[in-house]
Amino acid sequence: MEKQILVPFNRQFSGSDNSVSFIGTGSAGGKAQGLLSIASVLAEKIKHENFPNIQLSIPSFTVIRTDIFNLFMERNKLNKAAFNDMPDDRIAHVFQKAKLPFEILGDLQALATNVRHPLAVRSSSLLEDAMYEPFAGIYATKMTPNNQMDADSRFRKLVEAIKFVYASVYFKAARDYMAAASHNIEDEKMAVIIQKVAGSRHGDRFYPELSGVARSYNFYPTGRAKPEQGVVNLALGLGRTIVDGGVSWTYTPAYPKISPPFASTSDMLKQTQNEFWAVNMGKAPAYEPINEAEYLVLENIMTADRDQTLQYTASTLNRHSGRVSIGVGAEGPRIINFSPLLQLPDIPFNNLIKELLMVCEQSVGAPVEIEFAMTFHRETPHQFSFLQVRPMAVSTEEIDIKPEELSAEGLLTSSENVLGNGAYNSICDIIYVKPGVFEAKNTPKIADELQTFNKQLNIEKRACLLIGFGRWGSSDPWLGIPVNWGQISSAKVIVEATLENMNVELSQGSHFFHNLTSFNVFYFSVPFSGEYSIDWEWLDQQSAEAETKFIRHLILPHPLRVKVDGYRRRGVIYKV
Repeated sequence: MEKQILVPFNRQFSGSDNSVSFIGTGSAGGKAQGLLSIASVLAEKIKHENFPNIQLSIPSFTVIRTDIFNLFMERNKLNKAAFNDMPDDRIAHVFQKAKLPFEILGDLQALATNVRHPLAVRSSSLLEDAMYEPFAGIYATKMTPNNQMDADSRFRKLVEAIKFVYASVYFKAARDYMAAASHNIEDEKMAVIIQKVAGSRHGDRFYPELSGVARSYNFYPTGRAKPEQGVVNLALGLGRTIVDGGVSWTYTPAYPKISPPFASTSDMLKQTQNEFWAVNMGKAPAYEPINEAEYLVLENIMTADRDQTLQYTASTLNRHSGRVSIGVGAEGPRIINFSPLLQLPDIPFNNLIKELLMVCEQSVGAPVEIEFAMTFHRETPHQFSFLQVRPMAVSTEEIDIKPEELSAEGLLTSSENVLGNGAYNSICDIIYVKPGVFEAKNTPKIADELQTFNKQLNIEKRACLLIGFGRWGSSDPWLGIPVNWGQISSAKVIVEATLENMNVELSQGSHFFHNLTSFNVFYFSVPFSGEYSIDWEWLDQQSAEAETKFIRHLILPHPLRVKVDGYRRRGVIYKV
């Protein structure tokens, strides 16, 4: 990998996969600066000879620096629209009607003329990915196929995407996050990264065969794994599957051959990834510039099988024998378990992941999370695209919870799968989803009700314990309650309970959880079939301060006592 230096945009964006450039003046923002800093480290520390059949690079990008954002806001007099609590869609419409500063239009026109590769337009704000306050997933990323026949059309789509990312600074989720982080939204300034999408084209779809998020610290280790041995989430297609809390494959780099615990091969087939995201390169969709996924498509993995992109990502189930064979050489249902990469020695993929995590952690001086994508080739080296690095907030406070305390008297709940570390002794408010009426089809309605309770708690500056079912923050409402962080920002302790009909895997891989850890929000997982449970009877016996169809709000006369032993992953919540 070559060392990269940020240089003025020279209208030759497509010249090199290692080229990075800027437009305008001011800051390049946290995300861009992080990529530039780590690029030098990777060029120096990662030895190509150790990974001869893998080409490591950061996809080429250009940055529109923060002074352009300032000009855009001032010349279009957008402060009024941005700061008056308008709904997201109205803010986005106002920003689309505004004009970008004329000073950058020539460069953008040149970029649209010279580049025919799909582009990701990403945020890179001043505060984004700052140490201990990472804004992971708070601002928008808009992808465009950039394949329209004429340069003017490509230019218009690029401009729409930039305006959408600018608008996302003032969307509700971002405003709520800023408030929780004690920042003034007026102080935020946005740079924008325009970057080539990692992947390759297959018919009307463009996607990488693999996307991943790797962490050097694992909040949910299982078996022999230790927290400091890290965790990796892998998915077929674009990384949206992982960062939005979808179904992905989870493993520990120290033990890549150990699969997550499935009850049977049939369960593995049901509970592994069966859909993937791609950039739509075919027929143009309905015009919807304020939709972040305007140019994305969600496809079934059978489409990827026809695209012949499962060679390194899938295994095959023999329905007659019930056995799973590595690869796709046989007929049968495909299972996205990445066994060809993790079980076979042909490609040193896991060794590269371990090396990257170690080097990045040493460089940042803290546990890290990295995002990446990979595209496989038959005759040339496989392409590993390094997309992002950000620090993780890991508390070092010493809390010791003995095994017997998990079954002590007076507990509301306990768990051996807990995210976070420390203690809270001042929470009197409990918001919980009523188990008797819970159905997955109602999770969007539950999210709306939670937002109402959360708004009132924030006004009163009260923290709460939040209890619900399935994956909090999942983009798939059938897997859990699809809240964004701004809808539950009053929660300092969150419990993920499961029911017999919603017993999904833990939620570790998403941006949602990266942000929760930065605020030291404790996260308990209490599975339906586990050793420990929630005292629902006690909860139902308490008088409700407020109640809706799906939710109860309790205010206790005495605060709960919450302790989390982050090193041993144990946590307890005492009723008094």
